[in-house]
Amino acid sequence: MCGIVGILEPATGLTPARADLQRMNDALVHRGPDGEGLFLEQGIGLGHRRLAIIDVAAGHQPLFNEDESVAVVFNGEIYNFRELTRELTARGHVFATHCDTEVLVHGWEEWGPELVDHLQGMFAFALWDRREHTLFLARDRIGIKPLYYARLASGTLLFGSELKALLAHPAMARDLDPLAVEDYFAFGFIPDPRTLLRDARKLPPGHTLLLTPDGRGEPQRYWDLRFSDEGPRDEATAIDVLTERLDTTVGAHMISDVPLGAFLSGGVDSSSVVASMTRHSARPVHTCSIRFGDPAFDESAHAQKVAHLVGAHHRVESVDIDDFSLIGRLPALYDEPFADSSALPTYRLCEIARGSVTVALSGDGGDEGFAGYGWYAGHVARERLHNCLPAPLRGPVFGAVAKALGGEDAPGRRGRWARSWNRVRAGGWAGYAASTMITSTAQRNTLFSPALKRALGGYRADMVVAAHAERADTDDPLALAQFIDCQLYLPGDILTKVDRASMAHSLEVRVPLLDHKLLEWAATLPASLKLHGGEGKYLLKKAAERRLPKEILYRRKMGFSIPLAAWFRGPLREHAEALEHSEALLGSGFIRPEAVSELVRAHASGRADHSTLLWALIMFEGSLKRFYEHVNADTPASIAAFGH
Repeated sequence: MCGIVGILEPATGLTPARADLQRMNDALVHRGPDGEGLFLEQGIGLGHRRLAIIDVAAGHQPLFNEDESVAVVFNGEIYNFRELTRELTARGHVFATHCDTEVLVHGWEEWGPELVDHLQGMFAFALWDRREHTLFLARDRIGIKPLYYARLASGTLLFGSELKALLAHPAMARDLDPLAVEDYFAFGFIPDPRTLLRDARKLPPGHTLLLTPDGRGEPQRYWDLRFSDEGPRDEATAIDVLTERLDTTVGAHMISDVPLGAFLSGGVDSSSVVASMTRHSARPVHTCSIRFGDPAFDESAHAQKVAHLVGAHHRVESVDIDDFSLIGRLPALYDEPFADSSALPTYRLCEIARGSVTVALSGDGGDEGFAGYGWYAGHVARERLHNCLPAPLRGPVFGAVAKALGGEDAPGRRGRWARSWNRVRAGGWAGYAASTMITSTAQRNTLFSPALKRALGGYRADMVVAAHAERADTDDPLALAQFIDCQLYLPGDILTKVDRASMAHSLEVRVPLLDHKLLEWAATLPASLKLHGGEGKYLLKKAAERRLPKEILYRRKMGFSIPLAAWFRGPLREHAEALEHSEALLGSGFIRPEAVSELVRAHASGRADHSTLLWALIMFEGSLKRFYEHVNADTPASIAAFGH
């Protein structure tokens, strides 16, 4: 795993300043402590930080083809590189290394932009064609690896694995995007392609960007996930196929020249991956997990049981669940505001894993691919209710029920039921979006300042969901929910969380359940083999029954939750109260001070649970402070909220 950066100068054709490229590359040293490489010539500068995984002795980057007409910097792993190497060698290409990176330069010679269609893996790379003076950027289908870019006013284009690399360039503007603020407080993260910075963008998953010599080019989609019911309908057949596909995929993900292991929570996904790993390894698989002192949040006993069953070499370490020392470090880790509080234990898990391995396999993706989230069953049930009434009656009837319960602002259970009935009334993607967002439109309307609301100009975060839903090409409510999550929650939250937490410790994390071929196959399964009798991940659990006990597979899902509500009434109460006087937060012009005060007091008194929103505000404040630190000395102390 690595970090990549670059500077393209299409307007002037000048060689970028080495000092600028070096600063950008240095910002990513945590992603690649094993070495660095810089390449500069007229019009282009490429930088790379290396975490050596395959062909440790060779494989330094930037890497070139035989005649040095093509150069590449690459972050990720290509799992089918051996097959591609054989195919390209048969076509006359000469390889100088045994690393996966080299298939990219020869693949470009052979296939051009269609190179990405041949790749199986996780990747973000930049390829410079010295003859054509074109720059080709690409990101993997699922969005496992990140890639940011920005166009400066001068015409210069910057790119990098993390936003901090772009911020290291002295000409990178720090103006904030109000639409990104709306997105963040709706989702808890900022979805692709937007970033908190107005001029910076993420290359979306499954997209490429080909920049011509004059710097022109727009992102192009090369892959999308399609749901159908064309797969096996017979349960026994589907179990056989899934078992074979999972074993093949896990085996491909175990290619490594450095120590390799796995995260093991004792849940269905990680346990299935570890059980499959043991079939490919003559030695015990190295696994790790963390133990919390509070049994309500501790899964370590389940992990220990699975490890013993499969003969893994298991390592478990105790972590204080109330480890607040990381709170101030998270904004620097994620650059943008990121409101998933499970980033705390994920960071510690990666830290522990790096003590014994350089590569770790995880079970991420099982919930999205095989319908494991509890909210899927709720959405399907709401859709049945929604469709029970003719369209003209849905609004009046379901709205009346919600109103009778006291509306969404009603306290406790009544408010939750009212929100649920309003989701029934909305139906489809709108109902699903409302059920997965961390705040409602009404809450954001109360929180945001008049200036921010004017700047939004009627924009709402649910427009992002609507755009994805329109592309989903399915009428099945479960498939629609899975598709939306694969476009938003998976890359924006889950994969971002793991990438930054793992790279902070120079640890490579691989996600075999998100292999695109396995995901494509899972998308052909009928809904009844994914969500069956209210049981999520039905087929994955049935397949796992061949190797794991039922008490592991069918226990209550826990995840990496932490007791935020109690924290903000106890040890973190001062953090929450400090928001009422935060110069960074209130001085930004985005947030109404009185709204923050009301949130803090209502939560502290127990009148409401605003813990998720309070955490989001703390992370937002931290990101604003980071951007303030990067402004030039002659910039006013408070960044103008909308770049004015």
